[in-house]
Amino acid sequence: MTDLEFLDRAELLLKAVELACDRINDDGDADIDNQRVGGMITLTFENKSQIIINLQKPLHEVWLAARSGGYHFKFDGQHWADTKGQGEFFERLSKDASTQTGLALTFQA
Repeated sequence: MTDLEFLDRAELLLKAVELACDRINDDGDADIDNQRVGGMITLTFENKSQIIINLQKPLHEVWLAARSGGYHFKFDGQHWADTKGQGEFFERLSKDASTQTGLALTFQA
């Protein structure tokens, strides 16, 4: 994957996260503050816990940091897959956001 291909794919992922936050805020009881600065999004929940998503351009990875730990994802041609085989990006984000808020939250591409 070239640098430009990575940036295009990563931008789609970040935009999907932002749109999912808007949808979740509009449709449910969650209040997610999503702050984007360049290639990093910080999700802050009502209980002040956070999830941070940022791009690692030299590695062509997206990193996710949550209470449960830190995860690295690479695009496998179809999905952003965990580099240690622990699942797909949006599954991980949904699981961690749900755990941290106590609400059933779903993020998807």
